[in-house]
Amino acid sequence: MATNREHQLRHMTGFPRTMYPFPFNSMRSHSPFDLLASSHLFGRFGADLPKEMAALSVETQSTSSEEMVPSSPSPPPPPRVYKPCFVCQDKSSGYHYGVSSCEGCKGFFRRSIQKNMVYTCHRDKNCQINKVTRNRCQYCRLQKCFEVGMSKEAVRNDRNKKKKDVKEEVVLPESYELSGELEELVNKVSKAHQETFPSLCQLGKYTTNSSADHRVQLDLGLWDKFSELSTKCIIKIVEFAKRLPGFTTLTIADQITLLKSACLDILMLRICTRYTPEQDTMTFSDGLTLNRTQMHNAGFGPLTDLVFAFAGQLLPLEMDDTETGLLSAICLICGDRMDLEEPQKVDKLQEPLLEALKIYTRRRRPNKPHMFPRMLMKVTDLRGISTKGAERAITLKTEIPGPMPPLIREMLENPESAAAAPPAPPAIQAIKQEEKSTYESTVEEEEEEEEDDYWDEEKERGADSDGEACGELAAGSQKKGVTGKTQ
Repeated sequence: MATNREHQLRHMTGFPRTMYPFPFNSMRSHSPFDLLASSHLFGRFGADLPKEMAALSVETQSTSSEEMVPSSPSPPPPPRVYKPCFVCQDKSSGYHYGVSSCEGCKGFFRRSIQKNMVYTCHRDKNCQINKVTRNRCQYCRLQKCFEVGMSKEAVRNDRNKKKKDVKEEVVLPESYELSGELEELVNKVSKAHQETFPSLCQLGKYTTNSSADHRVQLDLGLWDKFSELSTKCIIKIVEFAKRLPGFTTLTIADQITLLKSACLDILMLRICTRYTPEQDTMTFSDGLTLNRTQMHNAGFGPLTDLVFAFAGQLLPLEMDDTETGLLSAICLICGDRMDLEEPQKVDKLQEPLLEALKIYTRRRRPNKPHMFPRMLMKVTDLRGISTKGAERAITLKTEIPGPMPPLIREMLENPESAAAAPPAPPAIQAIKQEEKSTYESTVEEEEEEEEDDYWDEEKERGADSDGEACGELAAGSQKKGVTGKTQ
C-alpha cells in the first residue's frame, strides 16, 4: 500500500510510481521540491519542471539537507528614510494624512480639522512656513498643509477608527543628547534666567490686606506697588537679554525692537510661573503675594482672568527654570518682529534655542514627546495676552492720577512713534547710548585724542554696582546730561 507521502508526491508531479529509482524512506531528509528539481535523478524530466517548482526549490535549499551548503542570513533591511516634512521641511516621522510630515505639523493639522479651527493671518496671507517660522502664523501653516496635499477626510477617518484597529505609527528615533555647543547654550540661558528671576521657593512671601475681598476699578496703593515692581522686572528682563549668547551682536536698533516687542510676553510668562493654585495667588520678585481680586485692583483689570487662566495652563507642563529661560529667550529672539534690520540674523540666533529646548524637554520627559510643541504653543498664547495687555495700558492711563512710569511707557510704546516720544528711561536709553559711546570711542582712538578721557569713560562703562539694567548709563548721563534713576 502506498504511503501518504507517495500519494502526495504523485499528486504534485503526476509522475508514475515506477519511475522513482529509490525507496521513499530515503527522501525523509530532503525537500520534495529539491528532488523534483534535480535533473540527475529524473534525466529528461528535470528540464520540463515548471518554473514555479524551480523557484520553490531555491527557497527551501537552506533547510533541505545537511549536504546542502546553508545560505548566509540576509542583512536586515535598512531603516526607512522619509522625505523632509512637506509643510516645514523638518525631519519627517512618516506619512500622515497623505503626505510626509513631522510630528508637529501632523498634530497641528489634526487639531485644526477636528476642532474646526478658524485662524487669521496678520500679514498678507503669504507667510513663509519652515521649521523656525511654522508657529508664527497658524493661518498660513494650515493653508500650506492643504497645498501640499494633507487630507481632511483622512483626519475624519482616522478619528472614527476603533482603537483596536489603529496601528501605532512608527516614530523615527531621535537623539536626546545635547551637543557640547548646545549644552553650553542651555547652561548660559539657564544661569541668565535664574540670576535675573528667583524661583518661587527662594522668595519670602508676604501679603497685604488692601482691597483683598472685592473688585474695584483701581486701588492706587496697589497700583503704585505694582508699577514699582513691574519696572524692576523690566530692568531684569533687559539684563537677561544682554546675557543671552549672541544678543549683543545684533544692531542696537534690533536689540531695542526685540525688547519692546517681547518684554510684556516675558513679564507675563515670569509672573505666571509664580502662580500658586491652592491659594489662587501670584508672587512678585520681592515676595509680595496678591490674590486674583488684588491683581485686578492693582491694574490688571479685565485682563486678570485671562492671565490666571494662562497660569493654570502652564501647570501641567511642569516647566523648570531652564525651560522657562529657554522659552523666554525664544519669545525675545524672534525674527518675525516688525521693523527689524536683520531678521535673518535674528532667526539664525533663535534656531539653536529651539533645538536646545526640544532636546532638553524630551530628555527630561522621554515618555512625553508632545510637551515640546505644547510649550511652543504658549508663545502664541503669550502674544495674544500681550496684545490685550497693551490695550489695557491705554485705558489704564485714564485711570491713574499721574503719568505712566517711564520704563513701562517705553516698553509699551509703538516703535513708529518713538521719534515724538519723551526721552527714553535708563534701561532703554543705556542700550541706545551704547552705540553712540562705541562710535565716540572709536573716533577717539582714530584721532588719538584725549586718551585719558577715553579710559575714564571705559571705567564708568563697567560700573554697575547699583544693579541697574545697563552700566553704560553712567557714561551716557555724564556726556549728554541724561538723568536716569532706576525705578
